[in-house]
Amino acid sequence: MAYWLFKTEPDTFSIDDLKSAGEQGSFWDGVRNYQARNFLRDEVQLEDRVFIYHSSCKVPAIVGIAKVINAAQPDPYQFDPDSDYFDAKSTPDAPRWFGVTLQYVQHLRPISLASIKANPAIIDLALKKANRLSIMPVTELEWNLLTQN
Repeated sequence: MAYWLFKTEPDTFSIDDLKSAGEQGSFWDGVRNYQARNFLRDEVQLEDRVFIYHSSCKVPAIVGIAKVINAAQPDPYQFDPDSDYFDAKSTPDAPRWFGVTLQYVQHLRPISLASIKANPAIIDLALKKANRLSIMPVTELEWNLLTQN
């Protein structure tokens, strides 16, 4: 099992929306960054654990945990010309964008970006380095430190 951090804007999709999706979970769509796509397509696996991080809000923070219940599948919105995520260069035979299905596990007491940055034991977390990547790996040590917060 691996650990990840997925960013989302709570006005678009929040931890509460994921919880409302129930046992069938929710497809994590709209990723349009190649490095994040590569993580989704090549590395994120069934049962991996995911921090849900609310960004672009008053207090950016890790707010909950999800797990991967379906591994990478082509993002269907890349084929929909009416979607904001349409990609004319992507075809069903050669999709460019992928997503995974997440299932809600639990809410956490928010772990703010400020507290993450202030924690000297968290060294390599890309989030700490002002990384704008929407999906990033988390080490087991970082996961354990953050879940003990």
